Amino acid sequence: MRIKIAVYLSFVFFLVGCESIAIQMTPKKEAEFSTNRLAHQAESLFWETLHSGNYSGIPESERLLTAAYIENPNDPRISSHLGFLHIWKITERNRVHPVPPTIINEIILSKYYFADAFQLNPGDARIHGFFGDTQLISGKISHDEREQVHGYFTLKKAIRAWPEFNYFTAGYPMSDLSPQSTHYKEGLAWQWETLNLCAGTKVNHQNPSFAAYLYRNTQIGSQRACWNSWIAPYNYQGFFLNMGDMLVKSGDWRTAIKIYKNARLERSYSKWPYRNLLESRIKNARNNVKNFQRSYTSPDKTILFNSGYGCVACHQKS
Repeated sequence: MRIKIAVYLSFVFFLVGCESIAIQMTPKKEAEFSTNRLAHQAESLFWETLHSGNYSGIPESERLLTAAYIENPNDPRISSHLGFLHIWKITERNRVHPVPPTIINEIILSKYYFADAFQLNPGDARIHGFFGDTQLISGKISHDEREQVHGYFTLKKAIRAWPEFNYFTAGYPMSDLSPQSTHYKEGLAWQWETLNLCAGTKVNHQNPSFAAYLYRNTQIGSQRACWNSWIAPYNYQGFFLNMGDMLVKSGDWRTAIKIYKNARLERSYSKWPYRNLLESRIKNARNNVKNFQRSYTSPDKTILFNSGYGCVACHQKS
């Protein structure tokens, strides 16, 4: 009997070994950027749809990008933009009434495409961070704690790769958690870390004015994640909107007002499509402590992440 068990185990180990060797010997996907007309059209429509905040235009953009993906599934730009379209669709789900239960399929698809893009371009820390977000969110939806842990540690690695970008990326979905939870508090702490990195010094929590640091505005290097850009025309304003929301939800509405007001310092503030949303929050910060802790009711009474404008607040042009 012992001999039979030993033979069986040896056979199993042999098969496992064969599988490992076969996988190692099989070539990985290699990045190959598309230059044809279809890819160009798909990319152009993606940016046009995002920058116009055209949520209803997502299906057509998805159709073109998917066609381009089928033609060349080795282009990490196409994969990552498909991932972003799907995460945009679920993040701003409250634009649709009622929200269909099938909306959860968007995070499954987003995770697939970001995983694919990261395999093709592991050096892009932005993709790394978005992939971690999809793991975290999909694990939360499916009550899969192991997947949530995977997502958390993916995000920790992404933070190490580009902290100015990924402290925000990692903390943003955590704004949907209970303000008493450990991860919510950590997500909020990561917003303060972003401020410190962007300011080049530790920002005073009692007087967190960013006026003295506006001279650091740049479009190059890792610090470019702190400011507005062609990709995210109102990244600066959107950051302070979200951080203020997280502070309000935690109960610290007085500090939140000071954080919100930093958005006004950017010279493009008057052109920002969502400035009225921020101004309403300044006026109603105290009342919003309870509002933000409840389920969704309306865009001005819920955190940015669930408002229906969670992506376009940074990415939509004037």
